[in-house]
Amino acid sequence: MKKIFLVLFFLFAIKAIAQRQTQNLIIVTTDGLRWQELFRGMDSSIANQKKFHHGDSTYIFKQYWASTENERREKLFPFFWKKLVPLGQVYGNRDLKSNMNVANPYWFSYPGYSEIFSGYADTAVNSNEYPPNPNITVLEFLNKQPSLKGKISTFCAWDAFDRILNKQRSGLPVVAAFESTGGKTPIAAERLINAMNKDSYKPFGEEECLDVFTHYAALENLKNKKPRILYIAYGETDEWAHSGIYKSYLDAAHQVDKWLEQLWNIVQKDPQYRGKTTLLFTVDHGRGHADKWTSHNNRIPGADEIWFAAIGPDTPVMGEVNNSKQLHQEQIAQTIAKLLGYTFKANHPIAEEIKSVFKSK
Repeated sequence: MKKIFLVLFFLFAIKAIAQRQTQNLIIVTTDGLRWQELFRGMDSSIANQKKFHHGDSTYIFKQYWASTENERREKLFPFFWKKLVPLGQVYGNRDLKSNMNVANPYWFSYPGYSEIFSGYADTAVNSNEYPPNPNITVLEFLNKQPSLKGKISTFCAWDAFDRILNKQRSGLPVVAAFESTGGKTPIAAERLINAMNKDSYKPFGEEECLDVFTHYAALENLKNKKPRILYIAYGETDEWAHSGIYKSYLDAAHQVDKWLEQLWNIVQKDPQYRGKTTLLFTVDHGRGHADKWTSHNNRIPGADEIWFAAIGPDTPVMGEVNNSKQLHQEQIAQTIAKLLGYTFKANHPIAEEIKSVFKSK
């Protein structure tokens, strides 16, 4: 009887693996990008205020304004709305009763990223200065799997990711802020990126580099090292929002859309990735409404409102999802694991996956 059970178990496991097509994952986050801009486009009530347009409202309206919401959001995120969403799915448009929220009670970055990758809204993780994450992340878990060990790359604009992903314990190759890319033997392009990053203008101090350096370091890694899992964490959308500079916030968001397109085009041309790669795109927290758009914490209504998008061979085409079940940020970690055929396990609670991201068997 036991032999029959084992045979059936392995047959079902083999069938599940055969049905699953995702062999690679690209995970992208852009810090603190509001759902309002993603789904509605630029907000004229913000752009019209001098304290937010800083005397340059003409540029904002010329670049991003249109008469309808659909036109505005397509001007701001053309690749996302014209290419990604029609072939994938996106959650978080509260105008369509598609609600996604953080589960942690703090509504800012470290707790948010910890929740994304650990699948657990740990109330002890309560500060952006929190020490190395005691919780196991899904990336650390996957890096211990024989088929994935050493095949995960992470590039992050903010230096806190060394702690969020617990670089020392996990063994993950986290390249954060002004850390050098390319390891001990960087190629010429990586040496140039390192030099430029080191000598660059540092508007956010020593804690965070400009996104352009994070992006091109990740791009070189994707093209030359071909990781099975690539994580990129952009940060400028949050930094310019905190500065109250709406033009730069929108420009940073628009640039992320261009980079998503660049990454996806590379994937479609490479036999290792084409038809075998899922792209996930999400955010660590929301922001306030109207004049409160520059800030986020649990005293600012709306700062817990987030969004999530997916496109890949195992993800049903649903487009802009409406009237969906309430989703939470903590569900992303198990979704990442299940897409690659694993069940994420750790010594802490882990929320269930977002089941609609997968084709029904």
